[in-house]
Amino acid sequence: MLFQHIGHAEFLITLESGFRIVTDPFDASVGYPVPALEADGVLVSHHHHDHDAVEHIAGHPQIIDYAGAHTFAPDVRVTGILADHDDAGGAKRGKTLLFLLEAEDLRVAHLGDLGCLLDADQLEALGPVDILMLPVGGFYTIDAETARDVAEQLDPRIILPMHYRTRYNADWPIAPVESFTRLFPPDQVRAGGEALRVTKGDLVCHPRVVVL
Repeated sequence: MLFQHIGHAEFLITLESGFRIVTDPFDASVGYPVPALEADGVLVSHHHHDHDAVEHIAGHPQIIDYAGAHTFAPDVRVTGILADHDDAGGAKRGKTLLFLLEAEDLRVAHLGDLGCLLDADQLEALGPVDILMLPVGGFYTIDAETARDVAEQLDPRIILPMHYRTRYNADWPIAPVESFTRLFPPDQVRAGGEALRVTKGDLVCHPRVVVL
């Protein structure tokens, strides 16, 4: 399984079969360049402009934007789990979806715009997680410290931070990724690299936190 962080909360996940999944595609208003991507499936955690620009994804993908169990292919399963976009039960920003992707003997979670700690039902639904795509920037999502606590709740082998401030969205009121990575020992963090390839057999060979 190959992970590429396009920017913000958007990842391109490519399976060994060639099946491609895009998470939370953004539009040009976010500030990042909008790449020409083609996919077989798209996961949309919620319908805000920085997460649901599916019109930019070519290939007539299947779009999943609601809770429940879904099947992209016989060996590619997705579960959408409802969560709050804020720490006030959704009163400020509504709801978001958490996604669990099961493929290639890996369990991969994308937590959308999660705004609070996970509850017991969400933890049970997500179950063991191998790879976690986790918002860390704060303000619109959980902040760095809460993100660390969520990571402790799920105890993934690999964490891929997302939804943080960069030069592309420098005027957004969110923190840079370093606010999160400084909470981990330096030998557990790897920054840089355009992609991460992971198999079940080599999970233990990767750092705990990988910033793409």
